[in-house]
Parts: sequence; structure tokens; C-alpha cells
Amino acid sequence: MPWLAVALGGALGAMGRYGVGAVLFPVEGNRFPLSTLVVNVLGSLLMGVAYVIIVEKSLLTGQWRELLMIGFLGAFTTYSTFSLDALALWQNGHLALALFYVVSTLFLCLGGTLTGLALTRLI
Repeated sequence: MPWLAVALGGALGAMGRYGVGAVLFPVEGNRFPLSTLVVNVLGSLLMGVAYVIIVEKSLLTGQWRELLMIGFLGAFTTYSTFSLDALALWQNGHLALALFYVVSTLFLCLGGTLTGLALTRLI
């Protein structure tokens, strides 16, 4: 059963990631990987929320961990695309933008997870 939960969550997460990209592409074009930044920050925030609800407070069963944390958020967020986007910016001569992207992703994702943990712990 855990495999099915991970597969279902992964399919939904991948579709969600694709949807964010489809919505933001007209805005970002090929200038800045905004959609990757958005899914990684949002996914980090949601990971913090899910961790508190599922792991710390046990408000949902362990199957929700497989579905949401491993499946959905694992497929929704993307480290591999982040890495490729950062290297593409750098190799195309946009060193400052690449550095901004890497640093902002790191701090915003850590901040998102911390915010999700903190806010959900208050509930």
C-alpha cells in the first residue's frame, strides 16, 4: 500500500508542478526560472506543515506521509531542475543572476520550511 500512496502522490505532485510552470511561463519566459523557485519554496513551506501535522502531532496516519511528503512534495519540488537552471544562467553569462537564484532558493526554501513548522505548531 505505501507504494501506491507514493505513486499517487507523485503523479499529483508532478501534475501540480507542471501546472505552476504552465501558469508562470508567460510571465517568466526564459529569463528567470521563477516557476522552479515558486514550487521549491511552496513545497518547502508545505513540507513543514505536513511534518508537524503528520509526524509531530500524528493528526494523520503514516500513509499520509507517503502520499503527501514523499509522493506529492517529492514530485512537486525539484532539485534537479533547480541545478540545471542555475548552471544554465551561469553558462549563459548571467553569473550574478545565477548566484541570486541559488542563494534566494536556499534561504527562501529554508525559511518556507521553518515558517510551515512554526505556524503549524501554533495550531
